[in-house]
Amino acid sequence: MYKISKSGWLEIITGPMYCGKSEEMIRRLRRVNIAGHTAQVFKPGLDDRYDKSNVVSHNGASIEAIAVDRPKDILERVQDNTEVVGIDEIQFFSKDIVNVCEKLANQGKRVIIAGLDRDFRGEPFGPVPDLMARSEYIEKLHAICVVCGEPATRTQRLINGEPAAFDDPVIMVGAKEVYEARCRHCHEVKESK
Repeated sequence: MYKISKSGWLEIITGPMYCGKSEEMIRRLRRVNIAGHTAQVFKPGLDDRYDKSNVVSHNGASIEAIAVDRPKDILERVQDNTEVVGIDEIQFFSKDIVNVCEKLANQGKRVIIAGLDRDFRGEPFGPVPDLMARSEYIEKLHAICVVCGEPATRTQRLINGEPAAFDDPVIMVGAKEVYEARCRHCHEVKESK
């Protein structure tokens, strides 16, 4: 892998639920702190599954963060001396997050973003495909399919134990009570109602 020598770039950690995206972002941010660099972490306010403000992975790792409702709130809260900006659950932000990430990178900040690349239907999720195209570094992680044990690349949504329908709302914050990691062949979506 090539190393960028000038400051300011985008790196994205993506994949399905339960693949370790938040955990990997937390790991990278802790290394930033160990190196003595300044970092700020943000997350969407609607994601309050484990904590209202901190980023918390499914395995319990956490890091202090600031919950915001709109992408522009990030620009307003980033301090001048911040060298690294972490943003978790990037898929929950509007498309405006793309310009925010670009602006931060152009200001010389390392921007570490984590989020789902596909929604429960298997479709590209929100701003993530655009951010992947603009990122200097992309890491796509895999989970384990809970049905067959193969590498999982999809997020299965279940409603009362049954696959969700294609026209169900795309955004539904949840964890193991509604979502599973599945491979391409075990992933199911009901036809529209």
